[in-house]
Amino acid sequence: MTLAGCAAPEAREPANHERPTIVSLNPCTDAVLAEIAEPSQLLAISHYSHDPAASSMDAAKARRFRSTGGTVEEVLALDPDVVVAGSFLPPATRAAFEDLGVRVETFGMAASVDESIAQVERLGAIAGKEQAAQQLAGSIASAAQPDQSGDRLSAVLWQPGGIVPGETTLVSDLMRRAGLTSHSAASGLGQADYLSLEALLADPPEVLLVAGRERSQAHPSLAALSDMRTERFDASLLYCGGPTIIRAMERLRAIRRQAA
Repeated sequence: MTLAGCAAPEAREPANHERPTIVSLNPCTDAVLAEIAEPSQLLAISHYSHDPAASSMDAAKARRFRSTGGTVEEVLALDPDVVVAGSFLPPATRAAFEDLGVRVETFGMAASVDESIAQVERLGAIAGKEQAAQQLAGSIASAAQPDQSGDRLSAVLWQPGGIVPGETTLVSDLMRRAGLTSHSAASGLGQADYLSLEALLADPPEVLLVAGRERSQAHPSLAALSDMRTERFDASLLYCGGPTIIRAMERLRAIRRQAA
């Protein structure tokens, strides 16, 4: 017994209580933490993730977690170690959490696959789940490998409100990696610029990705453009990185194959 007590302890994963408990107030970090954290760690996610119109998560998966509106009172009632929020968290809210001893970590919107992978790794470090984060990061990197065919198609992503994305957005990075070039950028349009139906009909791309549901985006004249392929693109794939990248790349690659 004495000798056994002197032996080196076996390496083991930290017990659940040794990892911090977390409340996430951002739909993009909700999706990552739901993948890498232990269920007992993630005390609540943002109410956006329970709304199919605002969530990038699978609805059934999101409902496994409590949701919160993000008020200081709601969050403090859950007694988390860490609050993870977006970069637009009001300063007064952040100060209230920190004054009461709750650690606050904020995240902006990832503008590229590389930025998203860095955020996944940072969330893994916060949650004490580095290995799970590395596995997710590897899956994202594999899914987002750039198309090497060299044969690229011009495409327009027509977002809700009739706007187009800028070149320094995550979804534009995904389009490039899938073998699609931005026709709207080549036409001089930038981030959140409005694309009218008339302008689109006058100068159509090879592929039109429709993510909005405005009347113009379902106009019969679009079907008359025989040289343009029109495809629906789920709006839930537009803004968040993390595991959303994998689904977005699968959809973009499928569209690219069909159009080719």
